Amino acid sequence: MNTTEKSFVNKIMIIIKFGFIGALNTAFTYLLYLVLLNFFSYSIAYSISYIVGIVFSYFFNSYFVFKIPVSLSNFLRFPIVYVVQYFLNLLLIFVLVDKLLISEQIALLISIVVTFPISFVLSRYVLKGKKNK
Repeated sequence: MNTTEKSFVNKIMIIIKFGFIGALNTAFTYLLYLVLLNFFSYSIAYSISYIVGIVFSYFFNSYFVFKIPVSLSNFLRFPIVYVVQYFLNLLLIFVLVDKLLISEQIALLISIVVTFPISFVLSRYVLKGKKNK
């Protein structure tokens, strides 16, 4: 396999790993969201589960996906990705639940699928910087 092929395979593997970690994070935060719906409104349940998901995502994406050391500076920058994604998801959930009358349980799943590509690009940029794309 030549260098170009290895580079391509490496990029595909990073996307697959990101998707795998994202799926684990999504499953965990979705289950947490469902539990929290028993105690809070959907917006509060989503907010709590989202914050927990950011921490999970940072550590697993740093170590497993992008193979970079965990650092305070990266940890503090990483939530930028999720602040953007949070507001996009919250807006989508609002539209889906309150305007399109889709169930609260399904709305988050739809929103996650829509924002996945944005999350990957932003995560890679924030964690690895411009030089390692």
